[in-house]
Order: sequence, then C-alpha cells, then structure tokens
Amino acid sequence: MPADPHLPVAHLRPPRNWINDPNGLAFHDGHYHVCFQYNPYGSEHAHMHWGHFRSPDLLTWEELPLALTPTPGGEDADGCFSGNAVSDGDRMVAFYSAFRSDRWAQQVTTAESRDNGVTWTPRGSLLIPELPEDATMYRDPYVWREGGGWRMLVGSAFADGRAAALLYESADLEQWEYKGPFLDGTPQPVAPDADTGLGWECPQYLHADGRGALLLSAWDPELGPRRTVVYPGREQDGRFLAGAPALLDHGPDFYAPALLPAPDGRWLLWGWSWEARDPQWVREAGWAGLLTLPREVTLAEDGSVRQRPAAELLALRGARAVTAAGVTAGTAVLGTVGASFDLTARLERVGGLRLVTSADGSEYLDIRFDPAAGELVVDRDHAALDPRAQGGTYRVPCPEASVELRLVVDRSVAELYLPSGRTLTLRFYPTGGAPWRIEARAGDEGGLGYTVSAWNLRPHTVRSLADAGAGLTDAGPVGP
Repeated sequence: MPADPHLPVAHLRPPRNWINDPNGLAFHDGHYHVCFQYNPYGSEHAHMHWGHFRSPDLLTWEELPLALTPTPGGEDADGCFSGNAVSDGDRMVAFYSAFRSDRWAQQVTTAESRDNGVTWTPRGSLLIPELPEDATMYRDPYVWREGGGWRMLVGSAFADGRAAALLYESADLEQWEYKGPFLDGTPQPVAPDADTGLGWECPQYLHADGRGALLLSAWDPELGPRRTVVYPGREQDGRFLAGAPALLDHGPDFYAPALLPAPDGRWLLWGWSWEARDPQWVREAGWAGLLTLPREVTLAEDGSVRQRPAAELLALRGARAVTAAGVTAGTAVLGTVGASFDLTARLERVGGLRLVTSADGSEYLDIRFDPAAGELVVDRDHAALDPRAQGGTYRVPCPEASVELRLVVDRSVAELYLPSGRTLTLRFYPTGGAPWRIEARAGDEGGLGYTVSAWNLRPHTVRSLADAGAGLTDAGPVGP
C-alpha cells in the first residue's frame, strides 16, 4: 500500500510530482499513447515537460521516457506546454505550445518520434511564428487529419474581449495557412458560477457525420483556469455554427480534457483533475493532479456530448462488495467497500447514498437525489475531517423521476456518471482508513427505494521506468 492513502491506484499518473493537462493523445503502433504536463522536479506547476505512458488495452500501462524536455535557450526554454500528437505513417508528430517567460504568446512548435514514442526530436524552431492581429492569447494546438489534409485549432483571445479557437489548414503538417476564427465569442453564462471565459485553452473538436462539438477550457486572465465548456453544432464554410454552450463536467475538479480517436471508431477522452486541498499539504504529499478515467464520448441526437467510462474498465472490477435492494424511511447500511470501488445504483424518490469514511460517522460524502428540483447533488462539506481539504456542494441536472448512476471512487477522486451522459468529477480526502460504509438515506418526504451494487477495484498495472538508462522494468501493480 502506498504511504499516501490518497494516491489513486486506477487513475493514470506517475507516483510523484506535479501533473496537469493530458497531451499528445494518439493511437500508434498498436498502443494508446497518453502524454501529460509534468514537472519531474516537484509538486508545483513549473519546469513543464511531457510525461508519457502507453498501453495496448487501457488496463496495462508502460511508462516511457520523457517525451518533451525544454531546450535551454530554445523556443521552449521555459516549458513544453500543452498540445496534441498525431500518427502519420511510421512516425508520431507532437504539436505543442513553446513557452518562454519573455513573451506572452505560446507559439506552436513540433517534435517527431520514429521509434513509437520512445525518443523524440524537437524541430528547434517555431512552426507558426506569425500571430493573428489583435490576439492577446495564443496556445494549445489541436491537430487532426481530415480528408487528404490536416487541420489545426489553437486556443486564443482577442483584445476586444472575444475568446476564440483559431483554424489553420495544411497539406503536409509543415506549411500552415491561417483561416481565421473557427468559433469566437464573448463570455456567456453556462451555470450560476461559470461562464464560457475570456479566453479558450485546449480546444478539442469532436465530430462525426456532419455534426460536431467543440470542447473548450475556459480561462480568465486574472483567475486562471475555470471550467470546461462544450458547444454543439456543425461546420459550414470553415466556421463552426454553434448552439448554446453547456458545462462538459459539472464538478469543480475537471479541466483541459483531450480527445483520442481510437482505431475502432470510438472517441476517448481524458481530463485533468487538480487538487482540492491546501498547497502545503500537496507539498508534504509530494504529488499533485491526476488524469481522469478514460471516457467514451459520443454525440447524441440533440447535439449533446455523452460520456461514460471506457468499456475496458469493467475488467478492473474485483470482488463484489455490496449487493442491496429495498426501501428505507430512514437509514439502511448496505455494506462496506475498499478505498477504490465501482458502484452502480438506482434511486427512487427523495434521498440518496452516503459514503461514510470515519468510524464515528462524522466524515462522509453525500450524493442526494432531488426529483422536485430535477438534480443530483454531491456534497463534500463533510468529506474530510482535515480542514485543509476544500468543501462545497455541486449539482448535475437529473430531471427523471428516478435516477440511475455509476460512481467510481479511487481514494481521493470521485467520478459520477449518469445515463444522460452528464458527469461530475471532484476530489476529496478522507482521513479514515478503509473499509468505508455505504448507506442509503431517505429524504424528509418519505421512503427511498434503492438498488445498489459495488465492486472493489483492482489497480491497473504500470510498468515503471527504473531510471533513464535502464529501460523498462516491470514494477507490477501499484497499490493493493
């Protein structure tokens, strides 16, 4: 068992140090490649490199050497920031934001791998040195193949207050023509506490059969990263005709999602879930951030984006820990689970589930169904007895008369999925050791009907890089 009880066992991240945005997602040479922003030297946002894992099956992961490293004195001297990667024949090409502290723009540069992602050669110069007129932000390329050519979006903002996703096109991945804003707009509200932002980071384009959705991470010049929004719509004449924006994830701890088109036609997505605890605690722990579970994302007939855990993750279910069904007018204890588990539930009428993580019952995470309000409420105000953890109550629309849900908890992260495709991701930090207790609790209006199943999660397997020169060694599963 790792010394830190909050370190996840089924979510992708290195055993220590800082990570943030998923980057460089591609399927190449029979493997899913997942890179991410990574500080190899500590648990704070600094010295940005690209860490790198690959997997043949989304269950068994192999750590590769660092994909991208800043070049002293080069265009990326102060950091290899976010972007993506494509598979092009026998090579992989990474597109990323070249960060220097002496300029405001993070212009696009590239690196190439011809040994299936083990080593990368940076181009050493900017791919697109010119900036659009009146741009005040420029970062995070997203490149995809379309027809016989290539297209790219770059996150941006303009001096007049518009956020933008800028469109480029190329025949060869080398010469790029600027086509103008693919989508732009001033901030619009998407929730009582969120809008679409003054700038857009990490643009991603989910598209199929003439329809599409733009995934955009809302950024504020004073407040920094905020929430992730999605615009449904379709393309016409090089512009994206967007419908009303919505939150992509209704939780507080989800940002910068990235897409990977899988060879079987699925779209997969990973997001960054940041810490929700005091920075001093993070420094003591020696690690920060994790990638969400891989999600399958689809476009519904109404244009909304639906998310669910990748089907492969069912293989991580171990022994069934809880099987319970009934009606309670008060509190029913359903059983116990480990600190990492996968739960499904059907709830009828007012009430919900409580995950009790302390022996005296004073520490708990609540999930409440309120059909009158048409929402599911997740309350973490009592989810950690340690005052350095953040609280808060978060809501996801749920207009049905009953609710079915899937909840995956992995030590310090909870991912909630609804049949509508809506999700809610948050972090919490229990102080009580597992096993934890699952309770069904009725609301004030009467009895709660419930059907609940839960399985303890097996950890995914990670083959770690022992040291820079030793090659790959099998470290076996991480955690119990």
